[in-house]
Amino acid sequence: MAYETCEAMAEVTVPPRAGLQGSMRRSVRRYLPDPIPKALVDRLLEAAITAPSAHNRQPWRFAVAHSLPQRAKLARAMGDRLRKDRQRDKDAIADIEADVARSFARITGAAAVIIVSLSMEHMDVYPDALRNRYEHQMAIQSTAMAGQNLLLAAHAAGLGACWLCAPMFCADTVRGALGMPAHWEPQGMITLGYPLDAGKPFVRRPLSAVAMHLDDMANGCVAHAQAAQAAQAAQAA
Repeated sequence: MAYETCEAMAEVTVPPRAGLQGSMRRSVRRYLPDPIPKALVDRLLEAAITAPSAHNRQPWRFAVAHSLPQRAKLARAMGDRLRKDRQRDKDAIADIEADVARSFARITGAAAVIIVSLSMEHMDVYPDALRNRYEHQMAIQSTAMAGQNLLLAAHAAGLGACWLCAPMFCADTVRGALGMPAHWEPQGMITLGYPLDAGKPFVRRPLSAVAMHLDDMANGCVAHAQAAQAAQAAQAA
């Protein structure tokens, strides 16, 4: 949208951040022991698959581990792999075991975990490596957007959730532990549960450090834009 004047920008009413759906979401890592109804998890998955996707190929795939035995099996397998990797890095034994224990607690302490994966089975195939790489990146983007939809839906449903990237480091281990198809490529794990706490404090770089309104610059509204960003940062604080 192009603004004719700085004054026109000033007339726009901006809702507070707290009024924007999902803007108060936090990563929550500690949960109550209460189970999550399967029907509610399905609602979250339904929200996930409304995400946009490249060519509408919908490359996302989800493997849900509800039971403690399933989660413990996954946690043990991932912990064993983590231990071996860090031993090869020649890390201190105490640090390794602390990391493995923390990983096990995060996975088994959740009421459910969802492995968010992608599949290239319906994506386009090209005769050159460059376009195939971009096609794979588009599948990653699509799957990541589905994951964010799921996180926002979980927050709206009163659940806590956290995205963990660890499955990317041990895809074969995750597939083997859960019996996932070979062409599913794990991108992340979402832990779910009714929150035990509110999560860590929300810390982000100021908007002025990560975004620029090109129309503001073109129309000489730099000072106004900076003032608006400062006001927005003060409101967020």
